[in-house]
Amino acid sequence: MMIAERTTTQPIAACEAEIIEADVAIVGAGLAGSLARAVLSRAGYRVVLIDKRSVPPDEFRVEKIAGRQIDILRRLGFIDDVEAAASSYDRVLNIRGGKLVDIGVGRSYGISYANLVNMARGLTPESSTFLLDQVTNVSCSEDRQQLTLASGKRVVSRLVILATGMVSALGYHLGMRRQMIAARHSVTFGFTIARPDNTPFGFDALTCYGKEAADGVDYLSLFPMSGGMRANLFMFRDPADPIMRELRRDTRRTLLRLMPGLERHLGDFQIVGQVQNWVMDLSVTEGHLQPGVVLIGDAFQTNCPAAGTGVSRLLVDIERLCTEYVPRWLETDGMGIEKITQFYADPDKLASDRHSLQLARYREALTSKTDVRWTTQRKLHFLRRTITHQVDRIHPGWVMRIRSALR
Repeated sequence: MMIAERTTTQPIAACEAEIIEADVAIVGAGLAGSLARAVLSRAGYRVVLIDKRSVPPDEFRVEKIAGRQIDILRRLGFIDDVEAAASSYDRVLNIRGGKLVDIGVGRSYGISYANLVNMARGLTPESSTFLLDQVTNVSCSEDRQQLTLASGKRVVSRLVILATGMVSALGYHLGMRRQMIAARHSVTFGFTIARPDNTPFGFDALTCYGKEAADGVDYLSLFPMSGGMRANLFMFRDPADPIMRELRRDTRRTLLRLMPGLERHLGDFQIVGQVQNWVMDLSVTEGHLQPGVVLIGDAFQTNCPAAGTGVSRLLVDIERLCTEYVPRWLETDGMGIEKITQFYADPDKLASDRHSLQLARYREALTSKTDVRWTTQRKLHFLRRTITHQVDRIHPGWVMRIRSALR
């Protein structure tokens, strides 16, 4: 069971305990839970979102929105809210060894995880749908689900959505377990850079790829965010390696040593504020097929940050669950396993989950493997991108037309 924090949850007398009824109860008011509440509330369902924190933690998590993620957010009707809260950019300079690989074009957004969650929470202004409390027990069945809160309140709902991230005592209480796929799969660093005189850098955004496989550096991504130019460094290396300590203690010097040619694009710069890092395990939940409860986002499967599929998976989960399955399930009585299975067997979800793991393995291999196959693959990968970019410069739009014809 989870132990309530005194600073966030105040117990009430047993006689004051109340029962709150809802169509859907969501546990966890991070990005996944808050967006799920917004989708379901806008559709007219009675939704209760439960979290022990009134303010999202200032964690180093997702900080970029791009590509398919923007498409899904647009379909869900939230892209204008992201646009208002984030820093946008449309052009990314991609380099390796100091030389241009290509230039990426397309709208992207930089935003801190805390600001992203606050934006998502603000999509549903009704305070009555948010409970500042902690779930201490959950009981699920094929009919009604019951949540016991630290305050003494009880929530009764047709469905429970666990959006509790990578650690969930509630899932463990229900007999769910995490299957480890790859322990300490990757390491990510996050920090902010600025020039001493605060003049802007000569690019909107920049990606610098690692040069040597032995360094285990996939890429450094620089992009605008509130507060300055944000840097995300993605690595496939043992978290206990001394280089990790060097990156934390002398970030600038270590970064330039790992990424030759970077300084000519950055000029003089300094690290501003805290240097954060995150070690990611790849894991998936087992024992999840149970009546009355579903898991979304990291609560079901984790992702490699370098692959950039975490938010995409989360959004696919929300779109499929909240726009397709929950409305259908609530039309009829019961919430048995036969209903829950439909979500986990959804083709779009299966494809998204599978792609996330495949891309995680691919990026690790492309970055750090030193055998002949992957050394050749690495050279061909960047050579293909460079040639494509050069051709597109000579014949603008030619590459896009070829790609469209092959679809």
